[in-house]
Amino acid sequence: MPSLDKVSYTARTHTTGGREGASRSDDGRLDIVHSRPGGAGNGTNPEQLFAAGYSACFIGALKAVGARMKVAVPDSVAVDAEVDLGPMGSAFGIAVRLKVHLPGMDRAQAQALVDAAHQVCPYSNATRGNIDIGLSLA
Repeated sequence: MPSLDKVSYTARTHTTGGREGASRSDDGRLDIVHSRPGGAGNGTNPEQLFAAGYSACFIGALKAVGARMKVAVPDSVAVDAEVDLGPMGSAFGIAVRLKVHLPGMDRAQAQALVDAAHQVCPYSNATRGNIDIGLSLA
């Protein structure tokens, strides 16, 4: 299993109650309540958090790769993320779809940027070969 060359950042959270509980980060920047997907309550759920985290991280990867490729990533770059939750035999799993918006970019150049970002994004690397991931350009 590959390991990190060095640790750049460590996120720390404390969670109680699972899908009907709460999570708080050690620095207090994250302080949320959880609710079951589709259930009652005002909280978020792990799938929404994963979608938000993956899409934000993917935009960071697009910008990093764009800088390496000397390609200007539009300021209006956006990613729509969908995370599906469902049974897989006797267990549960997720699947992800990312729709990348790169307005004004040549389609071939945008696709090359998305493909390169998918190779360096930490979420993409963590999930590669473990879950279905669909990438598309808007």
